[in-house]
Amino acid sequence: MTSDGNAPTAEHPWLQDIERELSETAEVLEGLAPGITLFGSARATLDDRHYQCAEKLGQWLARAGLPVVTGGGPGIMEAANRGAYEAGGVSVGLNIQLPCDETPNPYLTHQLHFLHFATRKLMLTRYARGFVVFPGGFGTVDELMELLVAFHTDDALRRPMVLVDSDFWHDLVEWFHNELAARELIDADRIDFIRVVDDEHAALGVLLGQHQAANLKRQHGD
Repeated sequence: MTSDGNAPTAEHPWLQDIERELSETAEVLEGLAPGITLFGSARATLDDRHYQCAEKLGQWLARAGLPVVTGGGPGIMEAANRGAYEAGGVSVGLNIQLPCDETPNPYLTHQLHFLHFATRKLMLTRYARGFVVFPGGFGTVDELMELLVAFHTDDALRRPMVLVDSDFWHDLVEWFHNELAARELIDADRIDFIRVVDDEHAALGVLLGQHQAANLKRQHGD
């Protein structure tokens, strides 16, 4: 309550939006198995190799019974959702309302809407059992860095993390080791869990374990 006895949400309607976003999303995600959250560029197109890789990975994750969770927009998000959706899996999109009107992609079994980036980012990570980050711009890098900060400060939050495309991520990961860790600005063991791969099969092996991933591929004849 405020000093005049009014509820804070009455004075600040945006607090009501945040409470609604958190409660509605938690209700949906708590009813699902822990999934894999994928991040990446909204600009990737159908003929982009990263789009194709994300689509195939979404398909494999759905076959493994894991929900695929993204920001619900175009590009890499659409690709991962599409793979899961067309494989008959759970495909979740946490869409943000933007001035440029980012329309939710059509490959979602569960669609949730956000006005605030902070609550959206929290819910993209809170219920995940692992993360995959494809090449992207400022938004993707922001999401990656926020995850690394969380993992650095609380071991209990750590989950498998896969970065796709070694050419794209190599310099950044080297900088983590050769500058941040070497100068003792971070502990080296706080970034050792990051795995950099170049295709969906390697990513699946990290997320599921090599044995389970191999069994899954044998079962589906791929």
